[in-house]
Amino acid sequence: QVQLVESGGGLVQAGDSLRLSCVASGRTFSRYVMGWFRQAPGKERQFVAAISWASISTYYADSVKGRFTASRDSAKNTVYLRMNSLKPVDSAVYYCATGPVGTDVYCRENDYNYWGQGTQVTVSS
Repeated sequence: QVQLVESGGGLVQAGDSLRLSCVASGRTFSRYVMGWFRQAPGKERQFVAAISWASISTYYADSVKGRFTASRDSAKNTVYLRMNSLKPVDSAVYYCATGPVGTDVYCRENDYNYWGQGTQVTVSS
């Protein structure tokens, strides 16, 4: 059974940093694209970042480019999202998800088939 578990969220102040983790189990995810999405109250879930197999490719939403960094440790079946210079608009539930195998990256929800339960990030002003 495939399972993704996110952690690392919390309440921080504007300008602070957080690192989210997503541990995958049930299969080896090293060859799969991994994505990060977020959903704020009353809003649709939106793409944040994606990282391909062997970290060959990464892709970020314009709103987080330069502040967020996705990485992965295949030996630990874990992906990370380092978030710097956090802003109140970054407050949301953050989800990780698995996508296709390969070196391309994807930003559409429909490209991802397994999702974690999410971790809350709240940034106060």
